[in-house]
Amino acid sequence: MVRVAPSRAVRAGLATLSSIALTLGALTAASPARAVTAPAGNTAGRTADINPYSPAAGHPYRHGAVPTRAAAQQMRAHQTAAASGLNLQYGGAVDGIGVTTGSPKVYLIFWGSQWGSAGTDANGNTTLSGDPDGVAPRVQQLLKGIGVGNELWSGVMTQYCEGVASGAQTCPANAPHVGYPTGGTLAGIWLDTGSAAPGAATEHQLGVEAVTAASHFGNTTPAANRSAQYVVVSPHGTNPDGFNTTGNFCAWHDWNGDTTLIGGAIPSTVGDIAFTNLPYVPDAGAGCGQNFVNPGAAGLLDGVTIVEGHEYAETITDQNPAGGWTDASGAENGDKCAWLRSGPGASADVPFTTGSFAMQSTWANDANGGNGGCQMSHPIVGGAGNTDFDISINPAFAPLTAGQAATLTATVSTVAAQGFTATVALSAGNAPAGVTASLNPASVPAGGSSTLTLNANGSTPPGTYIVNVTGTAGSATHVASYSLSVVPNGGAVSNGSFESGLSGWTSTGSTAASSDSVHSGFQSALIGAQTPTKTSTLKQSFTVRSGQTKLSFWYRNLCPDIVSLDWFTVTLRDNTTKKTTTPVGHTCRIDGGFQQVTVKVTAGHSYTLTFTNVDDNYTGDATYTYVDDVATS
Repeated sequence: MVRVAPSRAVRAGLATLSSIALTLGALTAASPARAVTAPAGNTAGRTADINPYSPAAGHPYRHGAVPTRAAAQQMRAHQTAAASGLNLQYGGAVDGIGVTTGSPKVYLIFWGSQWGSAGTDANGNTTLSGDPDGVAPRVQQLLKGIGVGNELWSGVMTQYCEGVASGAQTCPANAPHVGYPTGGTLAGIWLDTGSAAPGAATEHQLGVEAVTAASHFGNTTPAANRSAQYVVVSPHGTNPDGFNTTGNFCAWHDWNGDTTLIGGAIPSTVGDIAFTNLPYVPDAGAGCGQNFVNPGAAGLLDGVTIVEGHEYAETITDQNPAGGWTDASGAENGDKCAWLRSGPGASADVPFTTGSFAMQSTWANDANGGNGGCQMSHPIVGGAGNTDFDISINPAFAPLTAGQAATLTATVSTVAAQGFTATVALSAGNAPAGVTASLNPASVPAGGSSTLTLNANGSTPPGTYIVNVTGTAGSATHVASYSLSVVPNGGAVSNGSFESGLSGWTSTGSTAASSDSVHSGFQSALIGAQTPTKTSTLKQSFTVRSGQTKLSFWYRNLCPDIVSLDWFTVTLRDNTTKKTTTPVGHTCRIDGGFQQVTVKVTAGHSYTLTFTNVDDNYTGDATYTYVDDVATS
């Protein structure tokens, strides 16, 4: 589909339009965020400025929708720098419910005869003949492990509460906090296979199935459902609410009383019912997280556990949306940390007692001195759960340059619960080839610290790796993660991956090192800004080394305007021959991720590479560009 560009004269008139939703892979017309009033019953009456690229734009019942990876890129591009840093705030409760204050319980409904006949695996999980990718046992195994062994992934959510003022961003100790899922979250399974599930179930049909399930499980009172959530898992090949067709989401959650559901609120005689639309996630492939953390066969179900973990975490912190915890844009704790590949809070394998699962982090208001951040683990708040020790790593990430030997260090700290005095044995694992990890000392009294040392010999290929540090004291085991990213060697280009900020580069206008969108590592160069600017440039001169024949770089242009007004371009000046080429002509695009450009260069010649971002300084359609991994080879 080709977008017809509006002229400057008519552009202002577009401000009255809602977001324009297009199918995945197509260009999307930019539109202003629209205010959506909180559902009836929210005493706060808050409004949320919905990101126009969110799966919830035009579909307000899709609370906490996990966007596809492509949609997530567009959403981040649309966000302003200010909005992206806002903490969550309490919504004032809907129908008297803000968060899940009891021990959370998850009920799985495998809906439809398409699931086939049942069996049992070696772990006691139900298997289904119509489940080609093994989604059913994988989800069960994950939910059995959440809340067992004092794991701390669940701890992040326990800082939130209800019973505080609308708009509050912190919780006093005596407030009813999110409950810790002691003993595991999986409470029951229903194989509702008497008839086929709809090929494209509506959101109303999904909610009715959840309400029906509550009675099936014997939860026939409001009290029985107060800490319950019902996950409706649709079979392979179906498209509930437009999943994998017109809907740019991987899953979402809601409650039966949401009046924005098409067809209206869903009647219930058993109390409020929190439910999740969990499609057959592998049908969307990489778009919904396949191999997001692990390569090959080990990562085929990465998306399943990331997506279900996302919706579980959002449901217990915003049980009747949006009466719980959301930011000013309507994003919940999982939304703010979705699909992070690197840096603090990057998705990683999280060890539970039932296995290791690809998981995402969730937002913690109390991180970074109260400024907030994405965290994979957190001490348990509210008196439940952890009675032994916690473990953390600082710093928790660092870059390495491919082909270069280096030594990195970090401090591993333990914090003892009151009265806990055991010795904690420490071990490091999962280091990539070419990197060795050691701890000194290898054991510490609870409350003590150790030094993690990573020695890299330069042979590790580019990529992001997670090193785990495990602490064990008796039957208690806790794990902290360290993200290691190997970035390409810049060759003749100094600081081509921008891990040292903009050192080595000359700039004009608005430029900065940014972690918002990277090709590799933890930082890229941002040329222009997410607010209106004018012309910004970034350039470097270098001399190509002997044996090198090409220059390459990656760029991502976010241009919601038209190319005659805003654009990105790249020039390469051969200072030896006095000739200039244009590897990237005037470009204005917003539909994709990073693009690679490769050009021929001559060894011994001096070059000046210039990146230019032009924005017409018009309010509402800022153009900016990320550049990363500039290198000669």
